[in-house]
Amino acid sequence: MSRIGKLPIAIPSGVEVKIGEGNLVTVKGPKGTLERKLSPEMLITIEDNQVIVKRPSDLKKHKALHGLTRTLVNNMVEGVTNGFTKELEINGVGYRAQKQGKKLVLSLGYSHPVEMEDPEGIESTVEGNKIIVKGINKEKVGQYAAEIRAKRPPEPYKGKGIKYVDEVIRRKEGKTGK
Repeated sequence: MSRIGKLPIAIPSGVEVKIGEGNLVTVKGPKGTLERKLSPEMLITIEDNQVIVKRPSDLKKHKALHGLTRTLVNNMVEGVTNGFTKELEINGVGYRAQKQGKKLVLSLGYSHPVEMEDPEGIESTVEGNKIIVKGINKEKVGQYAAEIRAKRPPEPYKGKGIKYVDEVIRRKEGKTGK
């Protein structure tokens, strides 16, 4: 039995979960609404204020989908109650970020500033050398943070670039003389 899949998901107060036709799950909460079509093979039910995910058989495919489906629903519930955040840190001389309306303007040592538009439902803020990406959809928050990081990934010699706050960069030693 899947250790993750068999755990029930508690529905907090103020959150409404609806399961539509073909496993279309809609989660409404204080921070917004998320909707997602999940695999129609999985059995998703609501019993006494808990979402329960069951699998029809012990096929390898169903075992894999069991934990995935439960985690996706849990992330939706978590997103509409608390939301998700990713923090990025900018290191490097002259590297900086600033907000202009819904645009994130990055100066990363290129000949031009890099401008990025915040996607719908995602909000980014700048505090000193930190960029904080917030939203209710875990996938979109992670994707946007990864796109920002990809503009100048950290390099291994001086650690310059954009990295996640909890990321550890493996450092290399520079060239040595004779």
